[in-house]
Amino acid sequence: QVQLVESGGGLVQAGGSLRLSCTASGRTFSSAVMGWFRQGPGNEREFVAGIEWSSGFTHYSDSVKGRFIISRDNAKNTVYLQMNSLSPEDTHVYYCAARSSSRPWRPISYYKQERDYDYWGQGTQVTVSS
Repeated sequence: QVQLVESGGGLVQAGGSLRLSCTASGRTFSSAVMGWFRQGPGNEREFVAGIEWSSGFTHYSDSVKGRFIISRDNAKNTVYLQMNSLSPEDTHVYYCAARSSSRPWRPISYYKQERDYDYWGQGTQVTVSS
C-alpha cells in the first residue's frame, strides 16, 4: 500500500502562485508514476500533470501547460505542483495520485485517466479569488 498526503492548498488572488506537495509513504518503491488531478463540484476528476519517479519525464494538460510545473524529490518521496498565474478557473480540490510499478509501462503521456492510478490522497482545496 502507498499512502499519499497532500498539503499546500489555500486561498490566493488571481495571478498569484501556490505550491502543492504530496508526500508518499508505505511501499513507495512500488510507485512508478505520480500525478495531480483536480475536481470541481459536480465535475469529474480532471488530469493536471504527471511525472515518472525514475526519469523525471513529465506531462501536462493543455489547461495548465506553461503555468504549472510538476517536480519530484526522490529522497523525500515528495512530488510538487508549482502553480503560477492562477485564475478563478483553477479553483478545485487537487488530488495526488500514484500508479503502481507493477502495471504495464507506457509513456507518461498515456496516464491521464483516474483508472490509470491506484492510490489517491485526500485532496487539498485551492481557491483563487478574482
